[in-house]
Amino acid sequence: MAPKPRKLLALLLAHGGQIVPLSALMAELWGSEPPVSAMTTLQTYVLQLRKALVTALDLADHTTAKEVLVTRAGGYLFQAGGRTLDLEVFQTLTTRGRHLLAEGREHEAASVLDRALTLWRGPAFADVNVGRLLEAERARLEECRLAAVEHRVEAYLRLGRHHEVLGDLAALSISHPYHESLQAQYMLALYRAGRRPIALDVYRRMRTTLVDEIGLEPSPRVRALQQAILVSDPTLDQAPGHGDLSLYQVPGRTTTPAALHA
Repeated sequence: MAPKPRKLLALLLAHGGQIVPLSALMAELWGSEPPVSAMTTLQTYVLQLRKALVTALDLADHTTAKEVLVTRAGGYLFQAGGRTLDLEVFQTLTTRGRHLLAEGREHEAASVLDRALTLWRGPAFADVNVGRLLEAERARLEECRLAAVEHRVEAYLRLGRHHEVLGDLAALSISHPYHESLQAQYMLALYRAGRRPIALDVYRRMRTTLVDEIGLEPSPRVRALQQAILVSDPTLDQAPGHGDLSLYQVPGRTTTPAALHA
């Protein structure tokens, strides 16, 4: 599929079930200066997408495709028509997993969140040359994915399955250096795996990054965790489901340089 029809489909899917105004579609496709032929070209792209949907969704004909990619006054909408989009499944599962975790049902939460995250096969819109609107949507989806990862890791830590998340946390600690909750989870997983010096080194690197780049100290929660690791606080090794686990359950502060200038 050509780049612009692909971009159009991505925007419609990202707002599945909602009318996307023509102005938004044109802005995504051409920015602030759409060509004179923009409306005609957009209609051509819609026609191409409907033809592709006939094959992709095994629809009866082009008329049926019009019931999926629907024309509305002032815009278009993608209507699944009884089909379930991966995004909808992901959102349903992550909400369910979060609630299960809050109820203390860690085994179920871990299973549900595992299922949710298997739906991701790479970054959002990886094969789309995104414009301003899709870039905002991509940021939202990536934040949703990161929250699901954080909840999944929390479930695994509560279950004593820290070895299973060490690899993921190692990568996440590098790609998200300002995300204190993930850094704290990595510190705790390392400590429980018998790697206390490395856990303390993670704290040192995080603190250096925060202080040098943004002028902030780590939050009291993460400082408390560092102190607990220094003295080998026995509460850090308590059996899953028992004791004070608030060192990593309480949401931490996530700070980015951009946030300071918002």
